[in-house]
Amino acid sequence: MRCLMYIGPMERTLARRIIVIGGLLFFTVLAGTAGFVVVERYTPFDAFYMTLITITTVGYQEIRPLSHSGRIFNSFLILFGVSVMFFAVGAVTQTIIEWELQGTFRIRRRKRLIDKLENHYIICGYGRVGRHASLELQKAGAPFVVIDRNEQRAENARKSGMHVIVADSTRDDSLRQAGIVRAAGLVSALATDADNLFVILSARTMNARMTIVTRASEEESEVKLRRAGADTVFAPFSITGHRLAHSLLRPHVSTFLDSATGFIGLDVSIEQVQVGTSSKVVGKSLKELHVGREMGVIVLAIRKPGGEMQFNPPAEAALCVGDYLIAMGGGENLRRLDAFLTGK
Repeated sequence: MRCLMYIGPMERTLARRIIVIGGLLFFTVLAGTAGFVVVERYTPFDAFYMTLITITTVGYQEIRPLSHSGRIFNSFLILFGVSVMFFAVGAVTQTIIEWELQGTFRIRRRKRLIDKLENHYIICGYGRVGRHASLELQKAGAPFVVIDRNEQRAENARKSGMHVIVADSTRDDSLRQAGIVRAAGLVSALATDADNLFVILSARTMNARMTIVTRASEEESEVKLRRAGADTVFAPFSITGHRLAHSLLRPHVSTFLDSATGFIGLDVSIEQVQVGTSSKVVGKSLKELHVGREMGVIVLAIRKPGGEMQFNPPAEAALCVGDYLIAMGGGENLRRLDAFLTGK
């Protein structure tokens, strides 16, 4: 696969200016060299040297006294050559200043955007796990911030349209900069379990109500990460092993799970929808609401506010405020169900 390097507007502007400046300097040196060869009969090298010291205004004396024609030619060369040199210096200086100012304004703008986020998510680490988590959140339209100390990974996330902070996720200042006190959740996807443990301890201390999920490289680390404050701990190697075994033993079940979680591109997903306080469905049963027939979704389970999970709920199951319906269906149907249950 061929990789294409991103070139921004500032890089294109700099490239154009370098081409213009280089072209003018080349033309000036070439014209001056040719002029001294023709007018003063200098050797090509002497003519080039004379042109160089003239347009750079270093103040060296002439190689040999110029004739009247040579002085006239040299006068025009001084006017044109010095103007080109001043233009080149000014253009380079302007580019550097614009680049610095643009970088400063860009950083301030990103900081203002991050400061405005509320109930957002924080992704600590933009490696393989963090990148996929970020893409899923981006696909869902959820607000989030990525923290990574690697400049290249941070730039890749920024090019994908994500809010990025280049910092160490294990430092409290980095989490505060990402707005952790206003965040709804955090994904700790750093390379080592020790780093993830540091992040979880800091995050749980600064925001006790947020949901924290993390990855564990070693199975024995799962218990420690949960004790530190993680709500959910995933072991990628264990999960991959289970999926591989399911693909062998129950291939059709594995295909169904892939389609339900969006791995094969179908517009079918599993979503959780909460019954709102102002919803008109409170106290009514699934049978009365005709969720399956009217909404085109399948209710797989109901999670009660106390944490009880009722799988394959009967048609007579009544809905209460705070209930979560775990439903499967098309994206548009699930959005209709969400609006119906929340009363919006």
